[in-house]
Amino acid sequence: RVFTQNEINRSKKLRNKTNYYAKRFAAKEAFVKALGEGFRNNINFNDIDISNDKKGKPNINISSKIKNILKKKFNLNKYKILLSLSDEKKHSIAYVIINKQKWLKKL
Repeated sequence: RVFTQNEINRSKKLRNKTNYYAKRFAAKEAFVKALGEGFRNNINFNDIDISNDKKGKPNINISSKIKNILKKKFNLNKYKILLSLSDEKKHSIAYVIINKQKWLKKL
C-alpha cells in the first residue's frame, strides 16, 4: 500500500531492507509536505516512486495526478524536484525541494 511495485522489486536485491524502506517513506512524506498537500485530495503513497540512478543519486518519480496538482496549484509546467536522503542506525531523513526549472539552468 505504501510502496510501488518498482520499489518492492528493487528492494529484493538488498540486504538492509529496513533502511531502504525507511528512507523511501521519509522521502514520500517530505515530498507531500513540500507540495503543501499531505496525503489527502486523493494523493496516495503509490503516486510517488523513489529510485536511484546508477551513481546512487535519489530521484522522485511522480504520477500524472501529482503533475496536475503542481500545474494547478503552483502554475508549474517545468520544475525540478530535488531530493536528499540520509540514514544512520535507527534514523532516516529526507529533504525535498520543488523548484521552477528556470532557476536551475546552470546546475
